[in-house]
Formats: sequence, structure tokens, C-alpha cells
Amino acid sequence: MNSLNDIWNNILAILGESLTPTAMNTWFSDCVPVDLQNNRLVIHTPTEFKRKIIQNRFAEAITRALGDLFSAEFQLVILAGDELEGYLSESRMDDSLPEVAGFTFDNFVVGPSNKFAHAAAMAVSDNPGTVYNPLFIYGNSGLGKTHLLLAIGQSIHTRLPGAKIVYIKGDDFTNDLIRAIREGSQEGFRLKYRSADLLLVDDIQFISGKQQTQEEFFHTFNTLYEAGKQIVITSDRPPMDMLKLEERIRTRLEWGLLADVQPPDLETRMAITRNKAAQLGLLLPDDVVEYIGENITANIRQLEGVVKRLTAYRDILNDDISIASVKRAIKDVIRVGTYIPTPDIIIAETARYYGLTEEAIRGQSRQKNTATARQVAMYLCRTLTNLALTDIGHQFEDRNHATVLSSIKKIEELMKTSPDMASTIRDITSNINAKN
Repeated sequence: MNSLNDIWNNILAILGESLTPTAMNTWFSDCVPVDLQNNRLVIHTPTEFKRKIIQNRFAEAITRALGDLFSAEFQLVILAGDELEGYLSESRMDDSLPEVAGFTFDNFVVGPSNKFAHAAAMAVSDNPGTVYNPLFIYGNSGLGKTHLLLAIGQSIHTRLPGAKIVYIKGDDFTNDLIRAIREGSQEGFRLKYRSADLLLVDDIQFISGKQQTQEEFFHTFNTLYEAGKQIVITSDRPPMDMLKLEERIRTRLEWGLLADVQPPDLETRMAITRNKAAQLGLLLPDDVVEYIGENITANIRQLEGVVKRLTAYRDILNDDISIASVKRAIKDVIRVGTYIPTPDIIIAETARYYGLTEEAIRGQSRQKNTATARQVAMYLCRTLTNLALTDIGHQFEDRNHATVLSSIKKIEELMKTSPDMASTIRDITSNINAKN
């Protein structure tokens, strides 16, 4: 079974074995499938008269055909006339997009760090199932992946209210499967996902290493993909970095388009801050917006949290919004008032420790000692400052975020296994802090 229409065509074929072509054409030529979930098939016919005939003469045969196809008991619901519009408007998004409020393309602030992912999401929402399928959006937590995912769902629902949209988090997909196995309702579980027109999976990384979950997702993916249904997935890492993910799933996730979302630059952070404030009815002074943008660098959720705190200070304490109130609002988010070294100081002290020039560390030399010093400098820039990965890369002849992240991870691993590296990091850090 590939889609709702395929299932309905199979049912009609079964009915056609015992009915004449004239009877089939009379009662089912303008009868269409509407929904299939939770072991319930919903169909629509234009008139009340036809509904009564189908209900009285063919309902039992239809539910029996469904039982034969899926080895489960089904209920048949027949809509007539104008009931279809009401059904679609009331039922489609109640369960599909529980977090949709506010997550629209209109509320998404576009910048260099997310421009590609945003454009891809817009293209998918305009032409679901025809371009970029699957669309795989990845990046660190709090950068807007879920916002884009739900914006796609909201956009498609607005344009195509009859589309069946299923939104699920990776860990909830596993929980659904466990529940279905416990209750003996695996077929209902499969119908829920495999009859979708749009499948939105948030944080797919949580299915890694879970064999039965991956097996079900593999078949769900194949069913929807072969039926031309749109699949959109988010993750905190690209498929190649999910080491416990089955190869057959990894390759399928890479069939479509991979779009990464990076931490926003200063201008985008300031735009996001203004946007969040406007949504809450708050007008922030320019110096406050700039201060927030300069200090909250890696996470959009933190920006939103700070703006909400400022709103609370205004409403509860009748406090004027100033740099002082911002410092109070972000004191639990970042270290305000403590010494934060510049990248130049970090690179200079790392170069001095290793007996190298700053130009060598910033440059392209692959000599082991120089490469290690460069990785240490990147690690210290990440741990001692609020710089995003992209901003750190700019300090080293515009290396990309993946190179910076790889260097940081390598130093972290060495610190776990090498006392010398841990000592080196402590010594350079001490020298850097002495510059305060």
C-alpha cells in the first residue's frame, strides 16, 4: 500500500469482482477517499442518497476488504455534500502540528546562516513531493530547524487543506512503535505514517541504534517516497555523522537535499531580537538590541528568552529597558562582567606557547605542530568566548564551520586521553587570563 488513493483503488478492485461495471460507475465514480488513520476510513460522496446506498449495501464489503488488506478491523465513515469542507477544516491539524503557533515563514528571520535552508523549505512548500525529496535540515539546537519544519507544514496546510500532514519527533516515533507492539496495533501504526501526504520528522537522530524503529522508518520512507509524498526531516547533524544509523537509511536521507543551518551573524541576531520583541509588543532601543546581539551568539532560543525576560521586567517591575536591565536578563545565559578574551589574544598566546607565528596558526600549513596549535586555538576560541563556529572560522582564513567543529572535537578527545594535552590547555588558558 503506497497511499490513500492506492488503498482506495485496491478496495474498488475487490468490490468490482462482485459488482457490475454499471453498479461501480453509478455508486463509486464520484466517491473519493478522504482520510485513513486510527483504523478508520473516511470517504465522501456528493449526495445523501448515495451515502445511504453505500452505507446499506456496500459498507460491510468495504470494511471486510480493508480487513483483508491490513489484517485489522476498520470503521467506515461516509461524508456527503458539504460535510467534507467541515471535516477538513476541523480535523486536519489538531494532531498533526501541535506546535504550529507562530512558526510560519512570515515570522522566520532570514540571514546568511540560514538563507539556503529557508529557500529550500519554501521550494518544498510550494511544490511538495516534486523537488528536494527528502529535504534534510540539520544544525545545532536552537537555530530554527523546527521553525522551518513547521512552517512547511503550515504553508502546505493553508494551500492544500485536504493534505494529510503527520508531524512526529524522532523519539516519539519510537514510543508510538513500542505502544503499537504492546497493544498489538502495528497495522494502525503503519497506516498513520504511510498514508501521509506530508511527513515531518523532527530530530531524526533519536532513532539511531534502535533496530526495530529503524526497520519501521525504512519501510515508511520507501512507501511515501515511491508514492511521491513529501518527506522533511531535521537533525542536529548530517546523515554521515549518525554512526549508529543503518547505511540503507543514511543513503536514503541523502537522496534529496541536505541544508544546514548555522548560528546567525550579528546583523541577523539583531534582526531576530527586534522581531521577537515586536511579537511581544516591545520596542527595544538600538543600543540594547546591539548589546544582546553581541553577547548572545549561538542560540536563537536564548535571544527569545532574553526578550521575554525584558518584557517581564517592563510589565511586572515597571522597569525601563536599558543595558543594565539586559545584563540582569542574560546573567543566567552567559557570563556577563567576566573577562572574555579576543580571538587575537587567544591566537597570540597559543602561537607563543608553541613557538610559532600568528600567521602560521591562521594559515594553511599542515605541519603537525602547526596543525595541532591551530586546533588548540580553535578549541580555546570556542570555550573562552561566545563566538559562533562560523565566526571562529573567519579568524583562520575563513575555514568553514565543519573544519572548526572537527578541530574542536579532536582536542576534546585528546584531552580525555592525553594528560599532556589537558596540561597544555590549562597552561595556555592561564596565560590568556593573565592578559586581563
